[in-house]
Amino acid sequence: MRAGRTRAALTALLAASALAVTGCGAEGSGSAAAEKPEKAAEAKPDGSGKDAQKDAGKEAGKDADAGSKAAPASLKFSSTTLDGKAFQGRKLADKPAVLWFWAPWCGTCRGQAAQTAQLADKYKGKVNFVGVAGLDKTQPMHGFVKTQKVGNFPHLNDQKGSVWEKFGITQQSSYVMLDKDGKTVHTGTPSSPDELNKLVSGLAG
Repeated sequence: MRAGRTRAALTALLAASALAVTGCGAEGSGSAAAEKPEKAAEAKPDGSGKDAQKDAGKEAGKDADAGSKAAPASLKFSSTTLDGKAFQGRKLADKPAVLWFWAPWCGTCRGQAAQTAQLADKYKGKVNFVGVAGLDKTQPMHGFVKTQKVGNFPHLNDQKGSVWEKFGITQQSSYVMLDKDGKTVHTGTPSSPDELNKLVSGLAG
């Protein structure tokens, strides 16, 4: 009887030990599960760092917008050059500018090309010159720049006519002249080479 009781006691003791071990495992699992949120919580500073980077990016964007807002309304436009580079009109700020609106097949434009290129060289650093090509495709535009030798200043590929529309241009060849504050001081086609010289000279001061 004593032996039976002893065995029963031992069996009960072993069962209790097994339950205790199982309980530790459960507590261990619970502990590990509890640690995960803590690790996640520890990772938050990194997350906040990313948020800070995003905030910095937003601030940079605001600065860029502020620069854009500071530009005159006439210079708030964007386009692409014939070389495929992005062009922002606000880059023309703080200097007078001559915008020459031309088309590759335009005889008047061909007649004005040499003088316009010469004036761009003469007033380089004082007056910004920009050609705005339209009413045709890219290849003829490139051909015009090459054959007429007007590659000494940038030309915009305005096939869609967005820049033409912004400045109210309805025909080629036309010049739009802006003072250093972006105010339009002349729009149209000069009646003679002398008039074009006088207009640009007056713009340069």
